[in-house]
Amino acid sequence: MLKSKQCRLLKSSVARRGYAIAAPGGPGLQVFNRNTKWLQRQRSAVDAKASRKVDYLRDEVAARLSERLLDINRSFDHVLDLGANACNIARALTKPPSDAGYDVKNTKDTPPVSERIARITCADSSSNLLYRDEDLPFNQELNITREVLGDEETLPYESSTFDAVMSSLSLHWINDLPSVLKQVNNVLKPDAPLIACMLGGDSLFELRTSLQLADLDRHGGVSTHVSPLADVRDMGGLLQSAGFKLLTVDVDDIVVDFPDTLALMSDLQAMGENNAVLMRDMAPIQRDVLLAAEGIYRELHGNEDGTVPATFRLIYLIGWKEAQGQEQPLQRGTGQVNLQDALSGGGGFGPGQKNQ
Repeated sequence: MLKSKQCRLLKSSVARRGYAIAAPGGPGLQVFNRNTKWLQRQRSAVDAKASRKVDYLRDEVAARLSERLLDINRSFDHVLDLGANACNIARALTKPPSDAGYDVKNTKDTPPVSERIARITCADSSSNLLYRDEDLPFNQELNITREVLGDEETLPYESSTFDAVMSSLSLHWINDLPSVLKQVNNVLKPDAPLIACMLGGDSLFELRTSLQLADLDRHGGVSTHVSPLADVRDMGGLLQSAGFKLLTVDVDDIVVDFPDTLALMSDLQAMGENNAVLMRDMAPIQRDVLLAAEGIYRELHGNEDGTVPATFRLIYLIGWKEAQGQEQPLQRGTGQVNLQDALSGGGGFGPGQKNQ
């Protein structure tokens, strides 16, 4: 089912999801039907064998997140995997860096990251997904506790419980993301990190634009077939508002090639990543729209070999809970080296000197 994967930077203009902080006591903004999303994810894991075939994206992202733990020179007594899906992060943590595909040197001599983690709590609202792989060998290599949540938007943990919180491809389905980030900050111990990855920005822009144009062509209007996603420009502010310090936000693209549009949509459904917007059209996409979208997709975005690409834009987030004595970034203007010169191999310049 997995076609060739490659990373490339693609540009497009797509409406982005915005965020606002609600007034205390006011009604929360609801974008997604959380019950619908729960049902989609529950159904996606009923057939475990078929579900594992579409784990390629979650496994890849989990490996990349685990790689970022290698940059933190410490051990973790208790880690929370929020929105754990099928415990993809836990499985990635148990793999040696050479097998997991980490982009680090001397991976043959580097032990699995799991050796630095005493225990991990994998929390998710979908019991079918959470327990899908409980019998696989990786469960014996790491102290894993699975916990079924009523909803990922409400964390049932006490303050300062975890030494790190990780989350892979789950936060993009949260309605009140500012509130969840504040809750994550609360359950972290001082000077503990949040390390997360979520779909955002221009993810699936090829499918989105093709369906919109097909709708316009066949019915003269546009329906919401692809869920709105957060923009990377919002995430730094959201982390800062939640109380996180030493922020890192970066973007990466994974492009997966499919034989046709229907294969892409079938995989999304098997992942439990299909549309769950509250105001979506409840009827299935009509056949004439699907046929038109296929032709538009190939015309606008198709590859020379006859396949169609689907772009998954990943937003990586790292933020640290504030603590006394925590290392602080330098003030603006105090840098000793010109970043442009450093990247190009040139010399630097001192404070007050301009780059010529």
